[in-house]
Amino acid sequence: MAPSRALIRPTANLIRHTKPSPTTLLLRHHRQASTTFPSDSELPPPSQSSSQPLPPPPQQPSVNALPPPKLKPLTEAQRSFLSSCLRVNQAGELAATLIYTAQTPPVLAREPHLAPLMRHMYDQEAAHLRTFNALIAKHRVRPTALYPLWSVLATGLGWTTAVMGREAAMACTEAVETEIGDHYNGQIRRLLEMVSQWEEEGYEVGEEFRELIGTLRRIRDEELEHLDHAVEHDAQKAEPHWLLTGVIRAGCRGAIWVSERV
Repeated sequence: MAPSRALIRPTANLIRHTKPSPTTLLLRHHRQASTTFPSDSELPPPSQSSSQPLPPPPQQPSVNALPPPKLKPLTEAQRSFLSSCLRVNQAGELAATLIYTAQTPPVLAREPHLAPLMRHMYDQEAAHLRTFNALIAKHRVRPTALYPLWSVLATGLGWTTAVMGREAAMACTEAVETEIGDHYNGQIRRLLEMVSQWEEEGYEVGEEFRELIGTLRRIRDEELEHLDHAVEHDAQKAEPHWLLTGVIRAGCRGAIWVSERV
């Protein structure tokens, strides 16, 4: 038997006026949200805090960091001594280059086979002079005021001994290098005494100071090499040897004494 119309109408009205359940509303809202996108004007502004860089982490002291070296300041006497060393050494190397420059033409005119030896000794002296020129400029040490005088005397000594002959030229080298070797040895001994005193007092020795001692040792050894070359090439056959070398050595000692002070 078919249902009556009266029974169907109330049922339809009941369905039409029934409130949707919470689950139905949630599904409907989800479908609308998935198909509708907000415009740029509706988007929230970016957070200002996100654009600021993060502060750097606090630095922790390195466990392996070494403390600064404990260096003892130089006394006024020590500064004066080092200045005089650089000043007199520069003057001595200048004189050596001028002696070889004046000796070379007369010597090679009679002994051309000595050209490599004369060039070798000159090149080493020129390198010594460049070294002390650089140290003088670096430490702002006043050069000797007698530069012009030493230049004239060194040139005259070199030319005179070369004209006297190969033996006299080599005797000049022997005499000069003997005094220069002793002079460098004295400086090195004094510097090593300073190092020993600092180490006994618990101070460290700066790398630059050790490099200076090494430089003086190297230059001293090269000067003594020139002495050996001179003896090998008949320096002691010069006549009169004792007088020639004695006068030159006395002149070197005087020039050293003056250049340390003037």
